[in-house]
Amino acid sequence: MGSFFKGCDHPRSRWSKCPHPYKVRYRSSAGRQTEESGFSTQGQAIRRLTEIYNEKKAAGTRPQAKAERLATYGAMRFEEYAAEWKSSQRDLGPASVRHLDSLLQHHVLPALGNRRMRTFDQKVVEGFIQTMERNDVGLATQANAFDKLKAILLDAHRLGLFDEDPLRGVKAPRYDPERVVIPSPEQLQRIRVAGDDRFLLVADLMSGCGLRNGEAAAVNLNNIVADDVYRVTEQVNQTTQQYAPLKHRKANEYRDVPLPARVRESIEWYASKHGTVNGYLLRHPSDPSRPFPHYCLSNQWRRIKKKAHDAIPQGMVIYSMRHFFASNCLTHGIPITDVAEWMGHKNITVTFKTYRHLMPGSVSAAARALGLDLAA
Repeated sequence: MGSFFKGCDHPRSRWSKCPHPYKVRYRSSAGRQTEESGFSTQGQAIRRLTEIYNEKKAAGTRPQAKAERLATYGAMRFEEYAAEWKSSQRDLGPASVRHLDSLLQHHVLPALGNRRMRTFDQKVVEGFIQTMERNDVGLATQANAFDKLKAILLDAHRLGLFDEDPLRGVKAPRYDPERVVIPSPEQLQRIRVAGDDRFLLVADLMSGCGLRNGEAAAVNLNNIVADDVYRVTEQVNQTTQQYAPLKHRKANEYRDVPLPARVRESIEWYASKHGTVNGYLLRHPSDPSRPFPHYCLSNQWRRIKKKAHDAIPQGMVIYSMRHFFASNCLTHGIPITDVAEWMGHKNITVTFKTYRHLMPGSVSAAARALGLDLAA
């Protein structure tokens, strides 16, 4: 461990009464003999030697621990490591788990599932991105799949499986928000009446109130809390096909959204024509006691696109009607902070990145407004 001593001529038996300081001598981690001085008591010298010993011992166990991790996880296939990583993501809700499973199953695992963890580097990650590009995977899906791969590889990097970060220097797929397809008001008018009454109601709720598909499926007459306010309290979960809390919210939490007159009239018209079950308007087509299933809307949208192909913008999806709501708000000067709250975004950054290009010339408008008082 080392030794302690005094550099004076006093015998060891007199060290306790000798005024000279104690010194310690030990070998550094590089093997060089090293001395330290300035310890007023024998106890201080011993404590310092103990610290040095513990540091060297800990340093010796770190390479061993890393070697054990490399042996355990380095030889593991990516598919196995991803499954273990997924089991630790306990904060994910059912919808997020479903989204993760879909990305892994359809994009990440087919390309990387059999690869040993220790073989990942920048070229492997770049090759994965290029594979998605060759397969014409949408940019939004590319970005999401890369984010999941990144999270898993960063977890492995923290374990010490890689000497270099395998993501270093890799350019992530860039999702261009301007690729979001938004129907014009004229197109929306034609699309909303292209299906049955259920489709019209969902289209009005998504384009007029900014509801997600599952939130529109859970529309309830009792949630009209004022003539111009609708309270969003739940959604139909796509995985369980049951009512569930809103995305990014806990049970019993809600958000209030604007309720345009036409949307309120659509809700009241549908309730009057088709009735309700405990206030719910949309129900399972073969069992009114069950929630409205997602596939009913998806199947109808496919039929509408096939029948009215010329009237539907290229690349438009059902979710485009929710994009219409954001576009309509921003082009009428409604603050993006309000839009983010009404749409239920967890972070305003999501709203800003997706819809920033839709905001009118705010810099020029600000310059004109600020100039009014300056010129007075």
